[in-house]
Amino acid sequence: MGRLEEIATVAVTAQQMRQIEEEIFAQGMPVASLMEKAAQKAAQKIQDIYPLSTHPKVGFLIGCGHNGGDGLVIARELFLSGYHVSIYAPLADKSKDLTAHHLQYAKFLGIHFVSHLEDLFSSDFLVDALFGFGLTRVIEGDIKQAIDTLNRQLLPVVSIDLPSGIHTDTGEVLGTAVKASHTLCLGLWKIGLFLPPAIEYTGQLHLIDIGIPSHLVQPLDSSTPHLVTPSLVKASLPTRHPLTHKYKQGHLLLVCGSWQYAGAAILAGYGVKASGVGMVTFVTPASLKPLLLNHFPWALVIGCPETEEGTLKSLPELEFNRYNAIAFGMGISTSFPHSLLLSFLNAQIPLLIDADGLNLIAQNPHLWETIRQRSAYTILTPHDGEFQRLFPHLPLNRRLESLQQAAATTNTIILLKGAKPLISAQGLQQWLVKDTTPALARGGSGDVLSGFLGGLLAQAGTIPASLHTCPPIPLLVAAAAWLHQQAALEAASTHTDMGVDPPSLCEYILRTIKKL
Repeated sequence: MGRLEEIATVAVTAQQMRQIEEEIFAQGMPVASLMEKAAQKAAQKIQDIYPLSTHPKVGFLIGCGHNGGDGLVIARELFLSGYHVSIYAPLADKSKDLTAHHLQYAKFLGIHFVSHLEDLFSSDFLVDALFGFGLTRVIEGDIKQAIDTLNRQLLPVVSIDLPSGIHTDTGEVLGTAVKASHTLCLGLWKIGLFLPPAIEYTGQLHLIDIGIPSHLVQPLDSSTPHLVTPSLVKASLPTRHPLTHKYKQGHLLLVCGSWQYAGAAILAGYGVKASGVGMVTFVTPASLKPLLLNHFPWALVIGCPETEEGTLKSLPELEFNRYNAIAFGMGISTSFPHSLLLSFLNAQIPLLIDADGLNLIAQNPHLWETIRQRSAYTILTPHDGEFQRLFPHLPLNRRLESLQQAAATTNTIILLKGAKPLISAQGLQQWLVKDTTPALARGGSGDVLSGFLGGLLAQAGTIPASLHTCPPIPLLVAAAAWLHQQAALEAASTHTDMGVDPPSLCEYILRTIKKL
């Protein structure tokens, strides 16, 4: 992995960023020089996004700290490039020394300063440089009022490092926050940018490389979250030898469906189809067998005795050593006997649990002890509501910490679904999916993901473990989440982000894989 890729994958806390900067300064890099480099690269990015020919007028909101200093250097660079620049600096009298010097020079250059925020609203776009990383206090008073007024405008906004008012580590809104169209994150990604509610405020994310040496990033704790990248995804996917056959490409046992939720079984099946797994066996109520065979004539279907409500009542004897993985829970309903769930929990092959499988565990917390003792991987794929039912004592406003604790205490890999999925592997490694789209907000998207991931898990034996610094299955979970998200983004860009239907989503997953 090259330096740029290594830098671009890690997401840090305010304290980690502060320590890295302090080490850079201790080794001889002047603070002013680093500010110049960061701001000049940010200024170039802004010119790429909003060219002078179409957006000649720009307004700046400048704070009193080094984020304000960054903003003033950017303002200077844009001014010297021909932009009409106006600056609103409501905290000028509190400025740090370096920022105060840049304020003085901006005035010397003749850059226009305004006394009221509203004087910026004739600009073509604005740059937010009020507060940078490390802000922890709640924004109040005149500054809060100014940000709220700004957010009511239709002007595009570029935030420097983070939207002002966003907590660097948690993504929380500190009283109020700027709603940006673009965020230019300086040096290293900040964790809070990928967490709700910050996701609503960041707009499009861009990383500005400021030359941080990779050896300062390498010592970070192994649990420091990393972004899932296309190269990681490509290396994590199953491979196919020229002489392979279906029995070498994995066999998935897919336990799903009921009368009420027959569609969940079908959509999970579409996800399995996209995974390329060699074989799949459905375990489902007997009355659903003709329906599933109509959709998937290439699959094996075990039709089981069912209750009067159309849910699984009992299971045949299953030789689990015939299968490479189990995906369990999609559409089974919460009336599924938890005693039957035990048989799957006791199977020593990778087990994915989703949907009503998760609700069953929440209703029967004594099952956690069995899960903790499993020697094979257990993958949980909850959305926020399911996570809170499973772990009611862990607050989601501390999302990464709660996810890490949940995975560590239960000996599981957890894929927390949402606008930007998070993955924690037994609490030891964590991954973030950078991009988001509302196109996945449609019934059945999660069933597709579970079927797709289940099919990949069944093929994990074909992944060269030597490519990775940890076992392939945790990385495979992260790769599946990324592909699911990227496929929806591709569908949204081609059609609409009003929602992509699950069968089309599967087609776009295959297109995304082909592009890797």
